[in-house]
Amino acid sequence: MITLHYYPSNASFAPHVLLRELGVPFQLQLVDRNNGAHKTPEFLKLNPNGLIPVLVDGELVLYETAAVLLHLADTHPAAGLAPPLGSASRAQYYKWMVWLSNTMQAAMTPYYYPERWVAAGNTEGAAQVKAAAEARLGSCLQQIDAQLAAHGLGDGTSGGPWLLDERYSAVDPLAFMLCRWTRHFAHQPARDYAHIGPYLQRMLARPAVQAAVQAEGLQPPLV
Repeated sequence: MITLHYYPSNASFAPHVLLRELGVPFQLQLVDRNNGAHKTPEFLKLNPNGLIPVLVDGELVLYETAAVLLHLADTHPAAGLAPPLGSASRAQYYKWMVWLSNTMQAAMTPYYYPERWVAAGNTEGAAQVKAAAEARLGSCLQQIDAQLAAHGLGDGTSGGPWLLDERYSAVDPLAFMLCRWTRHFAHQPARDYAHIGPYLQRMLARPAVQAAVQAEGLQPPLV
């Protein structure tokens, strides 16, 4: 049985969605980060970084969201959630998975925890860090919007395309999760972009996303 150690709306959300897309048996194990459960000796044995998510798949213990997504797609090839090995589409799939994780997700930390980048009590400095992070994330959203625009979708009311054009892949839950993390931006959250907005609604309409939202008890606004 696969076990996903998660916390609602955290980086575990993308693997949670993908597991429901796959339709495989799994169980959720809540890590109560509000009470420091992610820093306990028991959890640190699973992930010495003290971060969520962790996937336990038999003898395998795996952390890092992108790694979990790649593993799940590769171990369930019949689901078709990754392009064929050696193809140009597979290369683009790797690029977006790494970019979303290494560039966009990394820029989220100074936005949500700006105080970590300044001296204690420096509220003005923290505000500047947060504003700079939001601007950096804005450029990330522009790249995603341009990628979706390149597909030539009109008003977004037809089915697809996804981040890799016509193929829904393991990249999409990650892109969706990161875009929804911008929902409280002071300036132009993801939903306000011409092509990302309809994309987010297509993601929300997927049964796997609806099931994950319900299971985690997420409340509006969802995006």
